[in-house]
Amino acid sequence: ADAVMLEVVAWVGAFTALFAALIAIAQYDIKRILAYSTVSQLGLMMVGLGAGGLALGDGGISIGMFHLLTHAFFKALLFLGAGSIIHGCGDEQDIRLMGGVYDKMKVSSIAYLAGTLALCAFPYTSGFFSKDQILLSAWTANSAVFWISAFASLLTAFYMTRQCCYVFLGKYRGEGQIHESPPMMTVPLVILAVFVLVMGVVSEE
Repeated sequence: ADAVMLEVVAWVGAFTALFAALIAIAQYDIKRILAYSTVSQLGLMMVGLGAGGLALGDGGISIGMFHLLTHAFFKALLFLGAGSIIHGCGDEQDIRLMGGVYDKMKVSSIAYLAGTLALCAFPYTSGFFSKDQILLSAWTANSAVFWISAFASLLTAFYMTRQCCYVFLGKYRGEGQIHESPPMMTVPLVILAVFVLVMGVVSEE
């Protein structure tokens, strides 16, 4: 009975991760993209709990919880970074009306890109280590769940890269002038960015 329930948890998690990622692709509001991304990552955490439980028994709980921990850091960084970018762009949230933000808001942009790399599971970021564990457990427990979860993770990289291209590249398409946010907003971003980039390595050791 326990194995059946863990299987259900893994399947629901995989479909949640995929469905929310597909919705995120169609969004243009910078915060809404992150919100659907959060739902998608919660799905992956459930895959970690379900597939991890099937693959490792009681030890599987740590796989889902590890992604919960790393995700807390990089998603906090992304939401705060989005707030800083919105502030710098005159309260604009539509990524179609941004562009060229990197040139004018370097600190916020670099911090945001650090969070993006972690969310996309770029090698040796915190998200890389936690997603790696989830996908490994899914590969061991159920190949179909693995492929759905892997595709959802690929979509994560796609919609975040799309968002970053809209926001940071090209010329500014909105009104007014872009300006960097005050230290009260940028200092927490830098601190979180450091945690996001090194926490996975520390956790592995």
